[in-house]
Amino acid sequence: MKKFLFSISLCAFVLSGVAQEETKTEAAKLQDEADKLKALQADTVKAWKLGGVISVNGQQVSLSNWAAGGNNSISVAGLVNVYAKYKKGKATWDNNLELGYGVIKQGNNKKWWKNDDKIQFSSKYGHQISKNWYATALADFRTQFTNGYNYPNDSIYISKFMAPAYALAALGFDYKPNSHFSAFIAPVTGKFTFVQDDSLAKFGAFGVQKEIRDPNDATVITQHYLKHREEFGAYFKMQYQTKVMENITFQTVLELFSNYLHNPQNVDVNWSTLTTFKVNKFISATLATQLIYDDDVSVTRSSGDKKGTFGPDVQFKQVLAVGFTYKF
Repeated sequence: MKKFLFSISLCAFVLSGVAQEETKTEAAKLQDEADKLKALQADTVKAWKLGGVISVNGQQVSLSNWAAGGNNSISVAGLVNVYAKYKKGKATWDNNLELGYGVIKQGNNKKWWKNDDKIQFSSKYGHQISKNWYATALADFRTQFTNGYNYPNDSIYISKFMAPAYALAALGFDYKPNSHFSAFIAPVTGKFTFVQDDSLAKFGAFGVQKEIRDPNDATVITQHYLKHREEFGAYFKMQYQTKVMENITFQTVLELFSNYLHNPQNVDVNWSTLTTFKVNKFISATLATQLIYDDDVSVTRSSGDKKGTFGPDVQFKQVLAVGFTYKF
């Protein structure tokens, strides 16, 4: 009987030890899995680089008996330019969102007039094929927030949200020697123009096919208008950003597009810059410029020998603002 009890006790002791070892082993496995998960999360977070500029600016001018002349004015503008960049192994993914909107009121005018309006999102994914070269796909979309007018005439709009809107899809190669510069060359590119407004599309605004009626019978339509336009060609995009001085940063983007199927020699140009002058942590000035040329877009020319005529011309915008800025 004593031997039997001893055997039972010995078996229980051995089984208890085995169970404890198995418990420790399971706990160790769970801890290893948790450590791997934490390492993976930390590695994923480390692969992303986030940053940008957010600013709200205002300006007020008040004149009384001012010999040089001028108008009282007040303006408010907002700017958001943020990016999210991913790099891990041979993969890179760059995303950028730029929003801008501003209004101004001058003199005795009781209405606020728009002087800045922009929505643009760009996404670029690349796979490294050599030291500084990546096989890359790019998508870009841009439009505006609200109606645009040819001031002082503010009764008839000449643009609006999604009229126009531009979408671009490109396949090519991206040269990235460092984190400050990239040059994207895409021999295969589709560019799409949308004018989601019947009255604007009917007159062929922004290069879409306009409506044409029979000159002898206005009720007969010989060509129906379209709300979209497709182009196929080559695309080039250069981006550069740097810290000029301790409190000054500069970034620029140059985009070129040539339509293989229609006047390839007439290259579309879109060149923008953004310079930030930091005074302290929250106060700074921003200078933004944009130059556009598209021979398919007609405007009322404001200078030169062709002043007052309607046709394609260089478009230029400059926005200088001082106020609250948060840079990260």
